[in-house]
Amino acid sequence: MVTEEFQFEQVDLSIKNHREALLSLMNDYMMDDMGMNAPLSINLGEKIIKGLKEQNNYLGFLLKYQGEYVSLANCFRAFSTFKAKPLINIHDFIVTPLHRKIGAGKAMLDAIAMYGEQNGFCKVTLEVRNDNEKAQRLYKKCGFVDCDPPMYFWQKTLNG
Repeated sequence: MVTEEFQFEQVDLSIKNHREALLSLMNDYMMDDMGMNAPLSINLGEKIIKGLKEQNNYLGFLLKYQGEYVSLANCFRAFSTFKAKPLINIHDFIVTPLHRKIGAGKAMLDAIAMYGEQNGFCKVTLEVRNDNEKAQRLYKKCGFVDCDPPMYFWQKTLNG
């Protein structure tokens, strides 16, 4: 649950400070050991904003602490055919390194779950690196469990 110390906002890409916060937090994510250990390039940042604006299923969230944006969740609406209801997939989840261990991650995940419940979504899904034990501990603390049956997240890289 979001407390008074945290403010939960849905991303509006038409708002300049939302775009700036998104890119700043994405840069923190890219610089992290669990990211790419390299800063977000200006060119890529511009492409991210442009690309997200083109996605009609984009659902982003920001969390503020003491007036500063400290967490971002880039999510996408999907559809569960088994439940015949929409679901929220968290694609990127970031808490800025300076604001970890203050409850921001839990506040953000709880707020996303509450948003989902209030808006008719059947579940929240996410993927996590198998070596990201800190994130796994947070997700478990927030009620996330391995899929039943357990799933793998696979990819095929395309040239294009």
